[in-house]
Amino acid sequence: AAETTVKSEPHSSTLQPPPAKYGGRHTVTLIPGDGIGPELLNHVREVFRFSCVPVDFEVVHVNSALESEDDINNAITAIRRNGVALKGNIETKHTMPPSVKSRNNLLRTSLDLFANVMHCQSLPGVQTRHKNIDIMIIRENTEGEYSSLEHESVSGVVESLKIITRNNSLRIAEYAFNLAKEQGRRRVTAVHKANIMKLGDGLFLQCCREVASGYPDITFDSMIVDNTTMQLVSRPEQFDVMVMPNLYGNVVSNVCAGLVGGPGLVPGANYGRDYAVFETATRNTGKSIAERNIANPTAMLLASCMMLDHLKLNDYASLIRNAVLTTMNENRLHTPDIGGQGTTSEVVQSVMKIIQSKGQLTAEL
Repeated sequence: AAETTVKSEPHSSTLQPPPAKYGGRHTVTLIPGDGIGPELLNHVREVFRFSCVPVDFEVVHVNSALESEDDINNAITAIRRNGVALKGNIETKHTMPPSVKSRNNLLRTSLDLFANVMHCQSLPGVQTRHKNIDIMIIRENTEGEYSSLEHESVSGVVESLKIITRNNSLRIAEYAFNLAKEQGRRRVTAVHKANIMKLGDGLFLQCCREVASGYPDITFDSMIVDNTTMQLVSRPEQFDVMVMPNLYGNVVSNVCAGLVGGPGLVPGANYGRDYAVFETATRNTGKSIAERNIANPTAMLLASCMMLDHLKLNDYASLIRNAVLTTMNENRLHTPDIGGQGTTSEVVQSVMKIIQSKGQLTAEL
């Protein structure tokens, strides 16, 4: 079969990675997180070590059971120091008091990681209802309903503030159009609910229109969020690049991951002006399948490849990405989430064997 090749992941040229240190090596913050995070990140380290990738990990543990923010502040400090992180998802427990904010959210807002990018792409070896999906989802990542500004004004009445600013809306729209131009894509769709939220979503939509006027070669259209979800599951091939506020981005990216085979397949990235954090695109912990050796390592391995592209280690990124896709598409080695019987470690072993077969300098298996 022809070798599976996939372009290096998109990354806006305006965001610069930190320079390498000490003989061309990079230090990256590694946050294992909860659920399947620790085991998947151990596999990433195994593959990196085997492939002689010039990356050293600084591991920072975050304990989601604690109410204090010391752990997450340590992690944020480490990311400021290294500039780049790879993370598992940190559980947010509903049972904790309202004063305890989502650790994932704190991390994104503290580092101003304003753009969440997810590339939803059909994989040839995975059976799904829809074929040939290739959608870029750009999600505003630091405000909207995730501003955590809630209070109970009188008993039984809760106010939740949704914050939309012109500054962030312009930034995210500019990011989406710039990315579309770099990738040679033809259409950007803004997703909104401006028919109801005339001021908030209206401002977001207005900013997208303003930015669109500077990109005459790219078609701009907009779609109301409820219609968007229906269109995605009925005719996903109509979408190219999609840009949207935070909460809609959360919903739409999960719908899209489901369309191409589920949460185990799709990587995600969070970009700011100074820092970049990579993770799986659907931010779930996979707690129910933790430590059973059945989690799909694809999404986390591909997220690590996005990180390598960001660090300009493109050859390593392509080597690992192609080995992951060959394992899935040609060797048909699938974990249970996509209908197979393979274990996590079998998939990882296969990836390393393919890397070795390419004649690449490798460490001992």
